[in-house]
Amino acid sequence: MRLKNRLNTYPKEPRKDLRDLVRVSAENHPDKALYVYKKNKQEYTCTYSEFYQGINRLGTAFKAMGLEGTHIAVIGETHPYYTMTYLATVGGNGVIIPLDREISEEQIINFLEFSEAEAVVYSDKFNELFARESEKLSKIRAFIPMFPAEDTLKDDRFVAFEDVLAKGREIMDAGDTSFTEKELDLDKLAAIIFTSGTTSTSKGVMLSHRNLISAANASVATMAHYNDDNRFVSVLPIHHTYDMTCEQLGIITLGASQLVNDSLKHTLKNFAAFKPTGLVLVPLFLETMHRKIWEEIRRRGMEKKVRFAMKLNAALLAVGIDVRKKLFGQVTAAFGGELESIVCGGAPISPDIILDFYHFGITVLEGYGITECSPLVAVNRAGQTKLGSVGLPVPGVTVKIDKTEGEETGEILVKGPNVMLGYYKNEEITKEVFTDDGYFRTGDIGYMDEDGYIFITGRKKNIILLSNGKNIFPEEIEEYVRKIPGVLENVVVGRTPEGGTTAITAIIVPDMQHDAVKDMDADALHAYFKEKIHETNKHLPLYKRIGDLEIRMEEFEKNTSRKIKRFLIK
Repeated sequence: MRLKNRLNTYPKEPRKDLRDLVRVSAENHPDKALYVYKKNKQEYTCTYSEFYQGINRLGTAFKAMGLEGTHIAVIGETHPYYTMTYLATVGGNGVIIPLDREISEEQIINFLEFSEAEAVVYSDKFNELFARESEKLSKIRAFIPMFPAEDTLKDDRFVAFEDVLAKGREIMDAGDTSFTEKELDLDKLAAIIFTSGTTSTSKGVMLSHRNLISAANASVATMAHYNDDNRFVSVLPIHHTYDMTCEQLGIITLGASQLVNDSLKHTLKNFAAFKPTGLVLVPLFLETMHRKIWEEIRRRGMEKKVRFAMKLNAALLAVGIDVRKKLFGQVTAAFGGELESIVCGGAPISPDIILDFYHFGITVLEGYGITECSPLVAVNRAGQTKLGSVGLPVPGVTVKIDKTEGEETGEILVKGPNVMLGYYKNEEITKEVFTDDGYFRTGDIGYMDEDGYIFITGRKKNIILLSNGKNIFPEEIEEYVRKIPGVLENVVVGRTPEGGTTAITAIIVPDMQHDAVKDMDADALHAYFKEKIHETNKHLPLYKRIGDLEIRMEEFEKNTSRKIKRFLIK
């Protein structure tokens, strides 16, 4: 099913590199706020001009400190200083290493050593860590705290971020323009991204400058309904390439503004205050928003009226009449009242959720990416959405399906300027993930329809192999289970008892706030979901039917991209 909307589109010129990306927007919007953010409960802004100057001063100082062209790590929350560090490093032909701020201290130290970082820039959350562990990190020549505390500046290797900026400003004021005029090598290593993924072992994905700028350009080109009037609220972790290329760099290219969400518990409050017109999310955020909408509707006893309004709306849209703002203004007011569209990727999204948001007047554009592809591979465009699909390949990217004769689906292969250089210090695995003709093997299974839209049916490593030789992709079955009222989240696995045959097992975390299950004890929950699973099985082929059920009261552990860590499920 295609969804149409009335969002305007207009063409945009691609940027030749990341320096050009920032420079053009700074020249076009010098006094406009790029970032609105909070620190110690105070609100601040960073304009495009201030941001561009900050990058140039930082890059100039890095050169004076002997850090230009080296490996520099950055860790912390979303903040202008974080993005400045990223772009100043890459702008000096260096290698940026964005680290996940939720990983353990041991992992942080291991990644710094493995990636051969010579400097680390960090938020105040990590002041104590680096002060304590600096002697162990002997290869780090500069510790640069964004917001230092006096007792954590241990020795001469510690230099406050503001002091680094001041140093760069002094050098530039004296006439040094070597950083801004530096010739960039777009094909050398520019970033090492440690994939948190859902496996227990991270790999260092090597991205080039060309990878990063191609993904940023593709993001903006396919999101042509956005322009410099748009406002975003940033909620995703900035270390993730999805947020950096598709949101941070995309917003800068547009000349738009963003409010940095200071806390998950303040998200709806920040939506209401900043009134975003667009959002970049992962499915878990979207599912949470959707659930809260319906909880509020039910709390007010309005479900029947809203369902009727949705049917009326569908009939009116079919004849070209759009009254969604009038019908569902109270619903969208929770998000500021001006939200037009949401770009969403990272995991499967229920088509029912997308359709509900469409009726409310918010277009959800589902996309597909993988870190090794910087990460953008495909996305639905405004006015060209196919439910259930992750859209069309982005400009410059070729996608094909590697399938055997007689099979409907196969592994998704990708080639283009977005595809990584390889895995850091791991040539063996790098060779394994590329075909002889240069396509990257994503590990995802799917198909393309006659119009070129990509549909993902599962992940190779999650396949459940039944004793009859059938391959089951759990994501497909999880989509059915997700529709059961009262399911907060679920994972489908294969359970094989000793001497027995593999049973498809649904592990369900109930939403105890949902009317369907909120007053149930353990026995009642099991009986309820068992009955619902029985009904669900009627819609599945015999070999895909769920044979067992487990109830889990704690949510599944997730990484910072809000993906369930499947490898931890026993």
